[in-house]
Amino acid sequence: MGPVLKAAAFKPEVTVLADGDTEVDEDDNWEVLNVGDQAFGIKTTGLEEKASACSMLVCYARELKEGFVNYVEETTKLMVPLLRFYFHEGVRAAAAESLPLLLECAKLRGDDYVRQMWQYMNKELFKAIEIEPDHEVLGELFLSLGKCIETLGVSSLTADELKELTTILDSHFKKHFERSSERAEKRHDEDHDEEAEEEMLEEDDFDAYILNRLSDIIHSLLVTYTDSYLGYFDTLVPHFHALLQPQRTVSDRQWALCVFDDVIQFTGAHSHRYSQCFLTRMAESLADPSAEIRQAAAYGFGVMGMNGGPVYARACAEALPPLFALISAPDSRSVENNTATENAVSAVTKIFKFNNSCVDNIDKLHQIWLSWLPIHEDTEETPHVYGYLCDLIESNNPVIIGQDNSNVPNVIKLFADAFAKSAIEVSSVVGQRMVLILKHVQTIPQIFQTCMNILSNEERQALGNALNSSVPSSTTPQVGTTNHFMNHHASV
Repeated sequence: MGPVLKAAAFKPEVTVLADGDTEVDEDDNWEVLNVGDQAFGIKTTGLEEKASACSMLVCYARELKEGFVNYVEETTKLMVPLLRFYFHEGVRAAAAESLPLLLECAKLRGDDYVRQMWQYMNKELFKAIEIEPDHEVLGELFLSLGKCIETLGVSSLTADELKELTTILDSHFKKHFERSSERAEKRHDEDHDEEAEEEMLEEDDFDAYILNRLSDIIHSLLVTYTDSYLGYFDTLVPHFHALLQPQRTVSDRQWALCVFDDVIQFTGAHSHRYSQCFLTRMAESLADPSAEIRQAAAYGFGVMGMNGGPVYARACAEALPPLFALISAPDSRSVENNTATENAVSAVTKIFKFNNSCVDNIDKLHQIWLSWLPIHEDTEETPHVYGYLCDLIESNNPVIIGQDNSNVPNVIKLFADAFAKSAIEVSSVVGQRMVLILKHVQTIPQIFQTCMNILSNEERQALGNALNSSVPSSTTPQVGTTNHFMNHHASV
């Protein structure tokens, strides 16, 4: 470890250049760097080795975790000042990436030690964010801060620091709109050409990246502080309302939707205070040409169903027709559209399960819902869908089971497909519920054989592996609910 720390601590030779002094340009080992109004000459020998050593320390902290604890203090004292090492972007990026990892490593030494480390880090991290000139490094700084907040929890920032951070975020959102307006004006210039457009498209990408990272920080704040952050978030709401407008770019609208999704998910009914800012746009976005926009909107209605409570019941019911239309579109299962479609299936599932008080004819809708399965691509959403399918089976739902158990083979085929495509892990909670149902069906030989006959070899193998798995004792109480479904004497 010694040589790595030594290489990371290397201090290059630097000289301040007078106006017009360019002598160092003639030497291959020197570069001129402008920081603000000042020009510096920096000897580049050893710089790449320093950057590589910093990256290695990040890897050690990530992989060794608490095993790195003996090097945490020295590495922290080395890395924090490097947040403002303006002679190499890679060094600054590695320094930023290291901070949440070092906090995680230090947990072995107790809360007080971690708190002192964070006090040493956070002011420098805030300063670095305010003055960082490089877009990519700025994104790494935002990402680092978000991870630090999630690592430390509600004790990470004081009320004053939350206010300061929100002010910094507000400033960056204002800059986002300013840069966007400047580019729009330049595009109308007479001398605007292909080369200028290419440059602006690159700037668009940079702004989209920073907006992504800003959204990540707000995600971390909402995960950590839930509705207690909303008093600060009020300052930022006008920005997201503006980003949602139809004339904004796909990236702008996507990240605005994602932020409102987070607000709904992590603050529940408290989010309704902003519903006039996002509800109409979110519903319209279910029919947007962009799959990314449709996915973000569908996810929003899903968390509305699951976390929003009765205050969103009417909105959830009104979202069902556009969600059904999204799922039923002719090209909804194409490669580019499938993730959005599966999010929509999951959204309908969550509305049915958690927020159906304004939904009419739900049994009839269950029949349509079942026809949308299987899904397998979005493994964040599949447990919600297959978990609800288990709910319906365990309650002996006649639409799902079918008359005289006629639909059981089709349901078991869905289970087999989910296991075969790893849409559901056998060892997961939902996977074990599915196994219990399978084992119950196995006790009815006639039905079970019919089920096996319609499976492909791959599905049969996956089902066999699932049935041979052991069911954890914590899931066995679920058996009681399955005992009531299906008559043993009924035939398919």
